[in-house]
Amino acid sequence: MNSPNALPDPLTPVGADAISRFRLDGKVAIVTGGTRGIGLSIATTFARAGARVMVSSRKAEHVEAVVRALRAEGHDVLGLASNMGKAADAHELAARTVEHFDGIDIIVNNAATNPIFGPLQTATDEAFDKIFSVNVKGPFELCKTAHSVMVERGGGAIVNISSIGGITPEAGLGLYSMSKSALVSLTKVMAQEWGADGIRANVICPGLIKTKFSSALWQDHAIADKVLGHQPLRRIGVPDDVAGLALFLASDASAYCTGSVYMVDGGYLS
Repeated sequence: MNSPNALPDPLTPVGADAISRFRLDGKVAIVTGGTRGIGLSIATTFARAGARVMVSSRKAEHVEAVVRALRAEGHDVLGLASNMGKAADAHELAARTVEHFDGIDIIVNNAATNPIFGPLQTATDEAFDKIFSVNVKGPFELCKTAHSVMVERGGGAIVNISSIGGITPEAGLGLYSMSKSALVSLTKVMAQEWGADGIRANVICPGLIKTKFSSALWQDHAIADKVLGHQPLRRIGVPDDVAGLALFLASDASAYCTGSVYMVDGGYLS
């Protein structure tokens, strides 16, 4: 006779079975902005977790270098130079992934741009259009195009990379913060509308991460000291800090998670 305190059967598998839920064996993943910083760490982590990965970035030579390095480790990886600010490139990225890998299971929208720094009144229409085209419309076009493919495979996982600026606007980064806030909202809309299709969508908001993209911030000692003086974990983040969470959200380990916003900021917004 079972003890009245015994766990129900669905909860009893632990150990090796639980760990295996973090694996991505056989899954097909697209990682945009996947040749440096956070995107490179995510693409590498996913490949090492067993995923077949399509690496996308704007510069072909950078894509080719990453593909060579990951293939040298024995991973099934393909690359495509894409400008996520162009809808046609986003559509081609989805089509080429399906053509080569026969499907799409995971999308990580990491590609982003921020060509300006300063107050809103100095922002140009050109800067506005570029930032929103890459940071918001690109993810929208890619995911919308991949939706039917994911549905045919029984569902999938979308991981959007936003920023703490998408939660609390950052000084001098007004348009960027606005675009990242829009990406948070887009994630929640996709989670609500596509959940019945088995597609989960979650968003990660990194704080100060040591990448080339954010070098103007962490290389400025006054800015870095101000950030570190405010956050509980007194260090600047590294790309792998984000990749670990991305792996969780892309894997079956997070099967009951969708529409959520996750901070990777050392507690800065706590």
